[in-house]
Amino acid sequence: MKKSHIIALVVIAVAVAMIISTVGDASTYSDFGAAKKLAEGGNTNDVHVVGELKKDGQGNIMGMVYEPSINPNRFEFMMIDSLQNESKVVFNKPKPQDLERSEKVVVVGSMNLDQQYFEADQILLKCPSKYNNEGLEVEQTAMKID
Repeated sequence: MKKSHIIALVVIAVAVAMIISTVGDASTYSDFGAAKKLAEGGNTNDVHVVGELKKDGQGNIMGMVYEPSINPNRFEFMMIDSLQNESKVVFNKPKPQDLERSEKVVVVGSMNLDQQYFEADQILLKCPSKYNNEGLEVEQTAMKID
């Protein structure tokens, strides 16, 4: 075999190995029930759970605990996933800015079976768009075409 063929085979083998390792680390979108079943089965891979913050009638986040004077790296709140399953979420980092204004929340992590809560490694927020049409006035004008 020529050296160029051997180098090409090595490059292809490295590319295939990288693709396989990336696929193995990929997390999946799920709900709290499926995340619990995965944890019970011994699967420690991270999952993405999409949902909304549980709020009371006044718009306050229910179950929110953040006391930076005691522990600035612990934030807790209640979340309802897309299938209406409810769970406590614990985030061992500071509270994200503008969390109260978010429409949807994606938490990335795994279920803690011992304490019965979802332990988030990451929180992704979908905030209200500044481009929404609320308060937008539309003026219609008539054009005369000759």
